Amino acid sequence: MTQPEESLGPVAHYRALERLYRSAPINNAFSSELTIEREGHARIAFDITQNVYHAAGAAHGTIYFKMLDDAAFYAANSLVTDRFLLTTAFNLHFTKPVRTGRVIATGVWVSGHRRVLVAESRLVDEEGDEIGRGTGTFMRSRIPLSGLEGYTSDSA
Repeated sequence: MTQPEESLGPVAHYRALERLYRSAPINNAFSSELTIEREGHARIAFDITQNVYHAAGAAHGTIYFKMLDDAAFYAANSLVTDRFLLTTAFNLHFTKPVRTGRVIATGVWVSGHRRVLVAESRLVDEEGDEIGRGTGTFMRSRIPLSGLEGYTSDSA
């Protein structure tokens, strides 16, 4: 019988969340990688290419939102070992357009432990310039992490 990830400690939970990220069908559309090294912190590295451009030749805002939301979400969910969180609100600020290259989204948990958690995230381009930032609120759902195949399976 397999032990639930939460009983194996925080590092096992982080690796399971990384598998969950990779298993989401939406992430097949992006060249991105999630890393969780410690509680309350998440990092997503991804590449901006022309396939995510808007008509004026820079990354569309949906890319900013997705990566900022994901980084903040996983920072918050790193503190929650039993339930999948849901984004209930997200405020986004665009600070600079980006056309190409490697971009890093970092998420940091800010507050909350029980039902609602708050996390912030930043996007930084290859030159180290901030290109966007956001703050999200995340609520515990009724969905157990242990019931999600991507969380429990090493094959994702």
